[in-house]
Amino acid sequence: MEKKLGFGCMRLPLTDPEDPKRIDLAQFCEMADLFMARGFRYFDTAYPYHGECSEAAVRQALVERYPRESYLLADKMPILRVQAAEDYGRFFAEQLRRCGVTYFDVYLLHNLGRDRYPNAQRFDAFGFLRQLKERGLARKIGFSFHDDADTLDRILTDHPEVDVVQLQINYLDWRGAVAQSGRCYETAVRHGKEVIVMEPVKGGQLARLPEAAMRLFTEHYGDDAPSPASLAIRYAASLEHVMVVLSGMNSLAQVADNTGFMGDFIPLSEGEHALAERIEQELKRAIRVPCTNCRYCMEVCPKQIAVPDYFGLLNLHAVTGKKSVMYYLRYAMNHGKASECLKCGLCEKNCPQHIAIRPLLEEFAALYEA
Repeated sequence: MEKKLGFGCMRLPLTDPEDPKRIDLAQFCEMADLFMARGFRYFDTAYPYHGECSEAAVRQALVERYPRESYLLADKMPILRVQAAEDYGRFFAEQLRRCGVTYFDVYLLHNLGRDRYPNAQRFDAFGFLRQLKERGLARKIGFSFHDDADTLDRILTDHPEVDVVQLQINYLDWRGAVAQSGRCYETAVRHGKEVIVMEPVKGGQLARLPEAAMRLFTEHYGDDAPSPASLAIRYAASLEHVMVVLSGMNSLAQVADNTGFMGDFIPLSEGEHALAERIEQELKRAIRVPCTNCRYCMEVCPKQIAVPDYFGLLNLHAVTGKKSVMYYLRYAMNHGKASECLKCGLCEKNCPQHIAIRPLLEEFAALYEA
């Protein structure tokens, strides 16, 4: 039986924390080795990750060092950049070259939602996926999705030919009005699709719990408490129709931890489900912005404002009441300041979480730039 933990190659370790292209390849190789040695083999990348350097890093750390049949590799079509039907073939060929493979085990349309679906239809994206599968260039086809359950239902109704759907699922979003994790999962199951889980720890928020939530966690587990990430990842993996849960690991210690509790996977108990609900309620009282640090906003920001980093500081302030001015100054060294926002709205159109970014940047600027 395939193990349920996947390696998300979106938050790899860096040699320069200010430059997402500077991937620490030596450490990534060690991480991939440990992941594989413990019997896990699913890796997930995408065209834009790490400033378009993730795919090449996967080639160097994984593809050039292991037999092709020993791992499963997933990649995604950057549909935001597709302007004509012929672009699909061009991007796909480039991805094969970057990754150094002749096929993908899973190939997805990246971040499909109500805004991008019309263009996907216009340029026959699903027809392209079908051709890939027919030609043996993709073993399973589908799409990743950040939108509401009604939109997901419409797409799956229109395109029953897809095999898998990649969804944002975590216990903080399970009953949420934005990500709608629970409703989206139930929709995918109703359509008979396998589910790949992304953001199980919600961009790290469920791995680093605030003090009040951490008390609940340690009270439940006692002196031998596991990492908070274990509860979040096992929560998603406990869902019956989940094929794999992706974890965006960025250190060898995280790989060791995640593969440790997922090696002999045990679904959550009733008590642990109750704990997750209690922590969810505690977190919802503290978190200011539901940002997952996907950085899609920065792909389109003309001022390259580090929106996810600033929102992380805003959430930290909401939880602790403290400002981290040093971190803000570091973030702003190579990016636009919050006050430099042009209010063009491109970031909000590209945000999977549908966050009202512009007014929050004003709030952040008033807090940190006053």
